[in-house]
Amino acid sequence: NSYINRNLLESQTIEMIWTITPAVILFFIAIPSLRLLYLMDEINNPAITLKTIGHQWYWSYEYSDFFNIEFDSYMIPTIEMETKGFRLLDVDNRITLPINTHIRVIVTAADVLHSWTIPSLGVKIDATPGRLNQMGMLINRPGVYYGQCSEICGANHSFMPIVAEAVTTNTFTTWISSLS
Repeated sequence: NSYINRNLLESQTIEMIWTITPAVILFFIAIPSLRLLYLMDEINNPAITLKTIGHQWYWSYEYSDFFNIEFDSYMIPTIEMETKGFRLLDVDNRITLPINTHIRVIVTAADVLHSWTIPSLGVKIDATPGRLNQMGMLINRPGVYYGQCSEICGANHSFMPIVAEAVTTNTFTTWISSLS
């Protein structure tokens, strides 16, 4: 057979090199990554905790640091929408969060798997029934940020928008006071 070289039957040296070299490289990549994963999981004294509960097919929010501030957030139907709204993305109750403040978001689900996602904030956290997942975030700029459930959770999965309004701390305090 012309495809077999009788002089090259095996070479333990080259096999050891191409096995050990990638293993050493992967080891040096993994050590800093594990440290960063640990640091990302630690949330240092958040100023505000937002509890988020996914339902079929809406979100419930609860500001745990304040008394009796909880509400549901439903998508605004197209026929009820104002002319300046975003179709399939606007909600009746937005969450309001302060900028330059450490925020802890605790996410769970009441019925099926959901995923609380706001791409422009770099946020995606799974909502699993019976489990609390947490994540820390810090919003740097004021604005309105849109997201959706990114888990296929049923027939109306695409109708679970998320709208987060980032405001200054003074505006947030005024908003919280008006709800109490």
